[in-house]
Formats: sequence, structure tokens, C-alpha cells
Amino acid sequence: MPRSGRKKFGDLKLRVHSIEPASRANGPGLRAVVWFQGCSLGCPGCFNPATHDFAGGFDTDTVALATELCRNPNGIEGVSISGGEPFQQPQALLDLLERLSASSLTKLVFTGYTLAEVRNQPVGPLILSRLDVLIAGRYIKSRHLAHALLGSTNQQIHLLTPRYTPADFERIPRREMILHADGSITLTGISPYSPSCKRVSEL
Repeated sequence: MPRSGRKKFGDLKLRVHSIEPASRANGPGLRAVVWFQGCSLGCPGCFNPATHDFAGGFDTDTVALATELCRNPNGIEGVSISGGEPFQQPQALLDLLERLSASSLTKLVFTGYTLAEVRNQPVGPLILSRLDVLIAGRYIKSRHLAHALLGSTNQQIHLLTPRYTPADFERIPRREMILHADGSITLTGISPYSPSCKRVSEL
């Protein structure tokens, strides 16, 4: 039986908006990024509204996704999970993190919930125990910051293991443009001037 105290009966389904195999604007170092689909928090001014609709995106499962991420063909050092709101698919998030724990990849999650709200969720403490970093708090447009992975000044970086230090977040670029082999472009980062995870065919 896994450490979470629950039996595994195979993969769990989850709804995903997009996956970026290698990014430098979504956490320390080179990282894969998974944007979960679906969010009901409704923060005014959110610059990734395409991830809000729970019917959007596509279905995958934790086994396939963890296998893809752990294969690590790009030499990534970790995985960042954003959204959408990852904690609105808590069982799938926990299962994915548990599967990633078999690798050396570091794990970072963005959430609109505060740390206290996460701890009060049924599997919140278990999820936190599998993370290296939690970026927490709702985006508040009037307190816009767009620096060190923080969209607004109320948000907080919680270092849950010794893997990273605050200095590691000062070097992260605000935005990034990734050109793919098929000619598509991903614009990503914490700045709303480059909408996160918006894929276009040309500039």
C-alpha cells in the first residue's frame, strides 16, 4: 500500500490544458510544465482564462503522463504544475506527484489557494508532502507584480524542502517564447503581456 494509505487501482484520469516539455520561465532551471484544465476561482484579470473551462483541454491519465515526464529526454531538472487550478483535481494531482517521486525530478505547483486553504483540503497535506515548492495565493490585479513567479504581491513562495533557495527564483525570466519543430510557438511566463501557455502558429 502506498504511503498515502490508499490502494492504487491503476491510473487516474485528469484533464490537462497543455504540456510544455522544456521551459525556463516556470520554475528554477529547465522544467517540464503541465497546465491542468479547469478553475472555478475566477480571479479578475487572470491571464490564462483558456484553462478555466472544465470541459476544455484533453483527457490523459497519471500513468501515461508520469511516464512521459520521467523519460526526461530534454534533461529537465523538475516539473512545474499550473493551471487552471491543480487542487481542483486533487486525487489526480496526488497520484501524479507520487509517481514522479520515483524519479529525481523536483516538483513545483502553482495554486490560487493559500497554504492554509491547501492544508485544510482532504488530501492537501499529502500533496504538500510530495512537493518541493508551492506558489500560493489568488491573483489580485491591483497588486500586480510579475516577478520571481509571483503574479501579485500577496502570493507567496513556500519552500517545502531544502532543494531551492529564494535566490533561485530571482533569476527566472518573466516570459519566454518557445519555437517548436512544427513551427508553432508557445508564449509562457508570469507576465500577462505574454499570455501563459497560449500556442499560436505564427507571430
